[in-house]
Amino acid sequence: MLQNVLEFFRNLPAKSCKECGEPISEQHECYGNTCDSCLDPR
Repeated sequence: MLQNVLEFFRNLPAKSCKECGEPISEQHECYGNTCDSCLDPR
């Protein structure tokens, strides 16, 4: 059973920004879904 849970988390797709679609370089299980560039456009 533990093997199946670990395999599930290993196979999660990379998280992408909801604004620009670029991959987010952070943990997949966090709640944020916007990259730093879109959060602070300058």
